[in-house]
Amino acid sequence: METRLNAYKASPEGIAAMTKLEEYVRHCGLEFSLAMLVKTRASQINGCAYCLHMHTSDARAAGESEERFYLLSAWRESTLYTPRERAALAWTETLTRLPDTGAPTRAYEQGLAHFTEKEFVDLTLLIGAINVWNRISVGFRSVHPNEAKIAR
Repeated sequence: METRLNAYKASPEGIAAMTKLEEYVRHCGLEFSLAMLVKTRASQINGCAYCLHMHTSDARAAGESEERFYLLSAWRESTLYTPRERAALAWTETLTRLPDTGAPTRAYEQGLAHFTEKEFVDLTLLIGAINVWNRISVGFRSVHPNEAKIAR
């Protein structure tokens, strides 16, 4: 796989705006572990190797278990995730697959049962941000660090 273009060089102002959003969601009060699960799950759905590499590495460094990553794509069948994490993952999947899901009332109500209104909006911003980053990375073929080493 070959990188198509460097979005950071091509549109520094646009990337700066995305970075500001990322800074907000990073410090909005949502748990780091929950944010990493959300980012990883959206990145799995979108097939974004670059973001999967980044967010699983960050989460592992913060003490997240390998097992929770291994089972993330089957989170509904696992007991490793809290009710709050399950609500976040359901909302992540419904918004990431929006054309197919239409954001059903069940996922919305489940989210509000586990998050304050502010947290739920912040979670939605987090999901939106990772989906934009996935589209930048996949669309422009960003190469994660280990692949770059192997390819040489």
